[in-house]
Amino acid sequence: MRKRVFSALALTAIGLPAIMLGGVFYYLLMGTFLIGAAWEYVQLVRAVHIQPQIYVAVGGVTLLTILRMFLPQYALPAMEFLILLALAFHLWAYERGREQAALDFSATVVALLYIGWIGSYLFDLRNLPDGGWWFMVVMPSLWMADSGAYSIGVAYGKHKLAPRLSPKKSWEGYAASIFTGTISGIFFAYVFSAFEYSGLRGDITMLQGAVIGFLMGALPTLGDLGESMFKRQSGIKDSSDVIPGHGGFFDRVDSWLWGALIGYYYIVWFIL
Repeated sequence: MRKRVFSALALTAIGLPAIMLGGVFYYLLMGTFLIGAAWEYVQLVRAVHIQPQIYVAVGGVTLLTILRMFLPQYALPAMEFLILLALAFHLWAYERGREQAALDFSATVVALLYIGWIGSYLFDLRNLPDGGWWFMVVMPSLWMADSGAYSIGVAYGKHKLAPRLSPKKSWEGYAASIFTGTISGIFFAYVFSAFEYSGLRGDITMLQGAVIGFLMGALPTLGDLGESMFKRQSGIKDSSDVIPGHGGFFDRVDSWLWGALIGYYYIVWFIL
C-alpha cells in the first residue's frame, strides 16, 4: 500500500503540470503510457505463443498517438495503412511456415485499434476547447472511483464480481466505484466551474458532472477486467513492474482507455 501511494503521488507531481500545459509535455506523458502498454501487451500475448508483429504493433501505436495528438487529419489513413501493413507481414510469416499467422494478425490489429486508436482518445479529450479542464473533470473522477473500489473492496469485499477474471474484485468494491465516481464528478464539476477563467463556467452543471462520474465509476471496470483476461490467459500477474505498487503501463491505462473515450463523447454530444 505504501508503494502504491508513493507512486500515485509521484505520478501526480509529474502528470499534473503536463496535463495543464498540454502540447508536447502532455504527449510525452500519455504517449509513454500508451506505447509502454503496447509493448507490454505484445509480451503478454507472446506468453501464449501468439506472435503479433512487434514493430507494426508498437511502432504503429507510436505513430497513431503522434498523429492523433498533433495531426489528427492523417490518423485514419495511417490506421488503415497500418492494418494492411500488418496483414502483409503476417502473410509473409505464413509463407515462411508460421501456421498461426492469422491469429497473430488479429493480435497485431488489437494493439493498433484498442491501445493505439481507442487509447488516443486521451489526446482527443485534452485537445477539446479548454481540454485541460475537461480532462480534470473526467479522468480524476475515474481515478477516484478506482481508489474507492480498491479501498472498499479490500476492507469489505465479500461477493466476487468476476471470480475467473479478477478474484479480488467484489460487488462491494464495484458499488463503491460507482458511488465515489459520481460524488467526484459532482465535486470536480462544481469546483472547476467556479473558476471564471477555466472555460467551464456555465458549460457544465453538477448533474452533468454526476453523470460523468457515474459513467467513470460504472464502465471503465470493464477495461480493467479486459486486461485481466489477457493476464489470466498468459499466466502473468502484472504486465510489468515498472510502476511500484501499480504494475505496468497496461495495468494503469486499462481503464483509462474506456474512460477517455466515454468522457470525450459524453462531453462532445451532451455538453459542448
